Amino acid sequence: MRVVVTGSSGRLGRSLATGLAAAGHEVVGLDRAPVGLEGVSERTVDLSAPGAAAEALDELRPDALVHLAGIAVPFSAPERDILLTNAALAHDVLAAAASARVGRALAASSPTPIGYSSPAWRAAAVPIDETHPLEPANAYALSKVVIEESVRMFARTAPGAYGFFRPCYVISPEEWAGAPTQQGHTVAERLADPALAAVSLFNYVDARDVAGFVDAWLAAPSDAIDGEGFFVGAADAMTERPVAELWREYAPGLGPAADALTGTAPVFSIAKAHDRLGWAPARDWRTELAATAPATPAPVPSPATTTAASARSIDGRAPDAPRSRRETARSAEGAGASPTATNTTTGTRTA
Repeated sequence: MRVVVTGSSGRLGRSLATGLAAAGHEVVGLDRAPVGLEGVSERTVDLSAPGAAAEALDELRPDALVHLAGIAVPFSAPERDILLTNAALAHDVLAAAASARVGRALAASSPTPIGYSSPAWRAAAVPIDETHPLEPANAYALSKVVIEESVRMFARTAPGAYGFFRPCYVISPEEWAGAPTQQGHTVAERLADPALAAVSLFNYVDARDVAGFVDAWLAAPSDAIDGEGFFVGAADAMTERPVAELWREYAPGLGPAADALTGTAPVFSIAKAHDRLGWAPARDWRTELAATAPATPAPVPSPATTTAASARSIDGRAPDAPRSRRETARSAEGAGASPTATNTTTGTRTA
């Protein structure tokens, strides 16, 4: 299937485009700044320019479109700019897809439209699924509501299948190895301080698993996806302790229903994606941190214990065993750190 991915140079876009290419799709990435993605044909396009989306899709005539491009972080630009840019960009791209008779078009939304960034927010039900009421609390969240409604409009009025998905807090492959996440701190810091992950209700997803979701969406029957939205997240929470033990202190808006989130249970349900598409995430933070952790070096042997000592680890712990909270690095700026601004066509990040 020939698939166009807008915002292919962004944090999510890079993994999504290369993941679809690895799955056998012919992928064309559209972005203002190509980054040399393996297996992806990249085009330099400013989709905010009038007619740019229509021209690109009319030329490429893809079988499917995945729209990620937009201002990707809440409060990273003036509120008016975020709302107008994201809403207009999505409308232009979806309208271009309809005009080019693209068979399937999928747009990235976010979990933020349900409103959990507001101090007064209270969950209607836990776990949170796609039936939860929308209560956007900032322009970024409102722009995603407009995108979702735009998708539904085209699902009603255009041929083909149109849908949206809400990726949770995206972790790209390099971030498991210690690169800063979108909030500026590392995964290790996010786990060490529950207040950091509580900002997004402990949700997260590996960017490569999002590519797997999109591949499943592209293969699904039209009546399972047309006009529909899906949460896309990990099958566990980004926390070392159960959410049931943390919500009262760090996420009181979840309410007593969160007491049921024992073990590794996440706040957001991905049951709809599993039931309709047969999709399930393949990765979690425990396995990914273990896979990227450096091997524990053997101690330097003393002359008296050359052979015996060389096989022992320094402290007896497995290389991937987490250290105590006091030993784990903590973000200097904390949850109040301001995210950096991004270009308007470099892919979608979630908050």
